[in-house]
Amino acid sequence: MKETWEKIFEYASMPVHGTLSRKLRKGVTLQINEGKMYDSAVIFLGEFVRISEDGADGTNINTYYDWASIDTIRTYSPKE
Repeated sequence: MKETWEKIFEYASMPVHGTLSRKLRKGVTLQINEGKMYDSAVIFLGEFVRISEDGADGTNINTYYDWASIDTIRTYSPKE
């Protein structure tokens, strides 16, 4: 399933220039395993998936997922 999940992440995001990271597209919200919803996160796809976001108090929050532990990915976006 890793290849399928990678395609979904690629659909929902765009490359960050000069890095291996990807930023969620404007208006796209991402949800993994029916959990937290990310709307302005940066995604790193490697041996694992890292979701980085800014915390309310100015901290940086990183959430890590094992590819094998991803059961579902949802994307939310406005209708065209």
